[in-house]
Amino acid sequence: MKLSDKVIAAIKKDISSGRLKKGTKIPAEPELMEVYQVGRSTIREAIKTLSIAGILKVQQGSGTFVASKVKDESLTQRLRRAEFEEVNTVRAVLENEMVRLACENRKAADLDRMMELLEQRQKAITANQQKKCADADIAFHISIAKASGNQVLADLYENFSLVLLDFFSKREQSIEHFQRSQPAHEGLAAAIAKQDDKSAEQYLKSILHHNY
Repeated sequence: MKLSDKVIAAIKKDISSGRLKKGTKIPAEPELMEVYQVGRSTIREAIKTLSIAGILKVQQGSGTFVASKVKDESLTQRLRRAEFEEVNTVRAVLENEMVRLACENRKAADLDRMMELLEQRQKAITANQQKKCADADIAFHISIAKASGNQVLADLYENFSLVLLDFFSKREQSIEHFQRSQPAHEGLAAAIAKQDDKSAEQYLKSILHHNY
């Protein structure tokens, strides 16, 4: 993390906690430099970034003021408040890109991991273990994200998957629900292995359509 990013995070924290209130003037550059133990250029970069974001407002000759409150809510917290259909729409956007890239970039180790997780999913279905099945299901989709070769996308989906697990637990998907989707998941893995993006897209569409 850059020094300016740390200063940005610290200022936002002070705003969200109420130490710096909307409309108040923030300390001058020399004081900020001393508080955060950074140079003038770092302070200026942080203030510029927060100004562009609309959180701070620089008034020439007067100083820099807090222009708006900072929402102290993480993306995960926001997603947990969302309706299922909204979450499923975001899921579709992410997974379509994951699958497309996985068909291009998957490696042997990625395919091995997918098959391992599908076996775990089937064993959980056979043993009627709903939670283990949901865990294996999410882990399978995370393995596709990692196979995409795009680390940012993989990190984003891994974070997003916590919300999906939460939705699975609330909706109490039955074992029969997971059993019906097992062939589609196996077909998706096979299509990725063959780098058949068209077939992979169809299997994914089936999974998403039935909220598997």
